[in-house]
Amino acid sequence: MHYRPFIFTTICLLIALVTVACSDGQEPIKVGVLHSQTGTMAISEVPVVEATLMAIDEVNASGGVLGRRLEPVVVDGESDWGVFAREAEQLLIEDKVAVVFGCWTSASRKTVKPIFEKHDGLLFYPVQYEGIEQSPNIVYTGAAPNQQIIPAVSWAYNTLGKRRFFLVGSDYVFPRSANAIIRDYVTALGAEIVGEEYIPLGSRQVDHAIEAIRSSQPDVILNTINGDSNIPFFQALRTAGIKPADIPTFSFSIAEPELQSLDLTTMVGDYAAWNYFQSVDSPANKKFVEDFRKRYGADRVVSDPLEAAYFGVHLWARAAQDAGSIAPEDVRAAVRDMSFEAPGGMVYVDHENLHTWKVVRIGQINEDAQFKIVWSSDEPVRPVPFPRTRTRAAWDEFLARLYADWDGHWAAPARKED
Repeated sequence: MHYRPFIFTTICLLIALVTVACSDGQEPIKVGVLHSQTGTMAISEVPVVEATLMAIDEVNASGGVLGRRLEPVVVDGESDWGVFAREAEQLLIEDKVAVVFGCWTSASRKTVKPIFEKHDGLLFYPVQYEGIEQSPNIVYTGAAPNQQIIPAVSWAYNTLGKRRFFLVGSDYVFPRSANAIIRDYVTALGAEIVGEEYIPLGSRQVDHAIEAIRSSQPDVILNTINGDSNIPFFQALRTAGIKPADIPTFSFSIAEPELQSLDLTTMVGDYAAWNYFQSVDSPANKKFVEDFRKRYGADRVVSDPLEAAYFGVHLWARAAQDAGSIAPEDVRAAVRDMSFEAPGGMVYVDHENLHTWKVVRIGQINEDAQFKIVWSSDEPVRPVPFPRTRTRAAWDEFLARLYADWDGHWAAPARKED
């Protein structure tokens, strides 16, 4: 097994579990696992590494791929886009991995996307995102905007009767783009955006956003803050007297693992929109949760990105097996239209855009640090990566302006903390 050093001893121990040979001593297939184990995104990405390794272990236990064991090469993106780019290049060129499972933030994905396209590598990306993208070198197992963001706005408007929306997010490409999509949709509904604030990734300086929320008195807060900045944000929100019963928050990057770091007593009643919750009631999901807990601890929780990372590994393994090849071009061809019975239900890989058809769910936080599912789509929803409120050219122009304004990066320049 190959890996580069990183802080989390538990991860190192878990990697060692994936060394069981599958066959007759053939050379293993190296696969990359590229996530942040340090920095502001570690709170979210470390559990995704664990789910990825569990899936790799399951593939190995069932005979591997083409009779060969999978050997994970796990690297730390350090919550830094430049590090993600460097590590992606090394995984593809030096380590010669067959596939990479990784990235969380859209800034990290967009930074490595041209590297995968240049070297014709293959990335399985497991997190909901803003869309406005499509690449033959990326299989998107998380939600497109019409599978998370737009249904949440529609449900808040139609079911909860919300008309005054406040947007708050981290200052990088996902929240900026997601909020542009939300603004278009809220306007079309005849509702109102009463405020929009951004916090640098990893920042604890949330007072300005809290004051803007307090003074604008919205009906609902739509939260696209990522990473551990959510901790001071919700602390300050409650200190300001803004509670779920009065002004609920819909979060798009808070799931079961993130709840473990927040004060649950102040979160009950808030909402999140995902495709999967741990509370999904099905035999397949119960087994997934039980297997994860047997491996990592009885008190551990799972979430949408963990499930998407998990089934992404199995999709790749099945596609490679069906193709009789681990070459990215062969796997790409085989994975199109492929289906898989994931813990959250059946998923399908769209032939055209390599995104997955998925059930959409809205959950409300309860006293058990879980989400009560209050709404779900009747069947898997077809992914539409380019929202139809603007032309594809207009969305491309929107992204180009962001990129230029940020001096050729996918996140706003860091601001000096007080």
